[in-house]
Amino acid sequence: MTTIGTIGFIGLGVMGEPMCGHLARRLGHPVIAHDLRAEPFVRLAEFGVKSGTIAEIAAAADVILFSLPDGKAMQSVVESLEPHLRAGQTIVDTSTSSVALTRQIGARLEAKGIHFADAPVARTREAASRGELSIMVGASDETFAHVRAILETMGTDVTHCGPIGCGQVVKILNNMLVFQHCGALAEAIAIGRRNGVPPDVLLPTMAMGSGDSFVLRNHGMKAMVPRVFPERAFSTRYAIKDLSYALELADEAGLDLAAAKLTMDRLQETVRQGFGDEYHPVVLQVIDPL
Repeated sequence: MTTIGTIGFIGLGVMGEPMCGHLARRLGHPVIAHDLRAEPFVRLAEFGVKSGTIAEIAAAADVILFSLPDGKAMQSVVESLEPHLRAGQTIVDTSTSSVALTRQIGARLEAKGIHFADAPVARTREAASRGELSIMVGASDETFAHVRAILETMGTDVTHCGPIGCGQVVKILNNMLVFQHCGALAEAIAIGRRNGVPPDVLLPTMAMGSGDSFVLRNHGMKAMVPRVFPERAFSTRYAIKDLSYALELADEAGLDLAAAKLTMDRLQETVRQGFGDEYHPVVLQVIDPL
């Protein structure tokens, strides 16, 4: 592996921009980034982040990170990078992508001497802004050791989950549970509200009991209780994308996940009702319309 000098970062969206900022500010390496929008570079200039093309990043960077919307975008970026890459470089995909695609691309790059890690991130955009993400890594022991310090600039919990693809498995299943839990919270809110217990009493009280959870305190109390579901958060469409990866894994394993399928039905109905671009706990509006 090449000694880490310059670092590349592709994708400066809601999560990628603060991640790139922490990387540049905390690690002390030159960072060159790429995004389709100019606005993030105005905000990242104070940390020394420079703008570059994909080809320029491939030529300059020893480690290149992605933060992209989905597997298709990740595949497209890899295909643009690949002709310019050289043996010894390392690619780190912090997006959430299909396990099969991740393993296919990882194997292809590794065969060329290009190291690969899938390192999808969990927690909220507020956690990204604080550098407190949970990062689940699929990589060889050697590659994980090589990129760990980079990832620790962006997350407080960096876990090596196994070889390539295992980070995606853990992230996808984490999100599957989050989406199911939001549906369960919506059902509880609907029942409570119709029986005289408003959500702003119900959820804080349950948070003091055995029903407490991260989802209840964050998705529930911060979004579902006030019914605030902003755009440019983790949208219903993104939730459908991630849950489809979980159902794909279930089909490959011969499993019938009834709860996950019901959750998918509800998310798809949420899109049909016009809430596709809003923060995914907006499923409450379908389960408990006012």
